[in-house]
Amino acid sequence: MRTVLIEPTENPKVMKFVADYNLIPGSLELDRNSDISEIPLAQELFNYPFVERIFITANFVAVAKQDTIEWEHVAESLKNVIEDELLANPRIYLQKKKEMYQIYAEMTPNPNVMKFVSNKLLMDGFVEVKSVEAAEEVPLAQAIFKEFEFTKEVFISDNFVAVTRDNSVEWHQVMMTVRALIAEYLQNGGEISKIEPQKHENPVEKIINRDYTEDEQKISDILNEYVAPAVENDGGKISLMEYDQESKTAKMLLQGACSGCPSSTATLKNGIENILKQFVPDLVEKVEAVNG
Repeated sequence: MRTVLIEPTENPKVMKFVADYNLIPGSLELDRNSDISEIPLAQELFNYPFVERIFITANFVAVAKQDTIEWEHVAESLKNVIEDELLANPRIYLQKKKEMYQIYAEMTPNPNVMKFVSNKLLMDGFVEVKSVEAAEEVPLAQAIFKEFEFTKEVFISDNFVAVTRDNSVEWHQVMMTVRALIAEYLQNGGEISKIEPQKHENPVEKIINRDYTEDEQKISDILNEYVAPAVENDGGKISLMEYDQESKTAKMLLQGACSGCPSSTATLKNGIENILKQFVPDLVEKVEAVNG
């Protein structure tokens, strides 16, 4: 509770309410025509119809009242209001609530990659940073590379950050430290990326700079509906990169946790290849992986 003292002034219409710290630099003089949308204390005081003006400076709030009421009947009530409002907003103006980020760590099928999931959207799309040199335009990735020498890659997508480590550490040794850094960085309003994220709708377009053919679009649609959600849940991304009509081979671009994952080959063969054979048997007989 903020301590406020009631102090009379030479003007019988004005009472000072003195705090135990400086409230604001400079001063504020407010009446009922003033813009008080960002000053909750003034809003509360003007709820009292007898309050005519408010003056705030240094360590006190001075309130001017109408003659129709005596201070002995209202001073204590105003003191309580001022104490409550200073507790909520110590610097008078409405305090903007910081956006709260909650981050939890999640294993992926790739033992080298840990997925750090946020309760809030980080970006609409994704960026992939393959080295510390490439992190200059992605400040969040740059902070991770700078703090942790074991970082090999950073993949940011939607509401998660997937970090790839080298073999110098195990995740159980560093997982909590990485999680704490990401949470603190986001909580402090750190910039995530200066570059435009690639879009999920057709991420391979920026890589190969072409549109899908009709057959490729059919394959891509199957991937997006039946495969991509599970892959993204594991901290990765999969896209159709190339399709050979003669050999009926679909080459998949693997990014994030999927890139270099020991289980990716088995996943392609046992899962994705079977799905594509089932839905588009006339188009696909074989699936190959290309690590992003």
